[in-house]
Amino acid sequence: MTSGFSILWTEHALAELEATIAFLETKWTERELRKLAKEIEKTIDLLSRNPLLFQPSDLNITVRRVVVAKKNTLYYRINDNTVEVLSFFSNRQNPKKRRI
Repeated sequence: MTSGFSILWTEHALAELEATIAFLETKWTERELRKLAKEIEKTIDLLSRNPLLFQPSDLNITVRRVVVAKKNTLYYRINDNTVEVLSFFSNRQNPKKRRI
């Protein structure tokens, strides 16, 4: 990592990521899954370099959001030199199901 920001995934965010991948494995090809993985890596790299790059969420001003590959939104907050990933939300769901 080239900056002072480290990335910390919460258990909730990891569980959402795993559930999303498990669902997509039944619907997508291996190529599409690799493309999503690259998009996630690219997003995490951007967050580690400049976490203020993305807009505050509509849920909480201290929480920011970034859309990953149109179908998923990553919610995070900045704590000192750490970016804490709070949620990896699948945009196919009802927005009322968001838990941050």
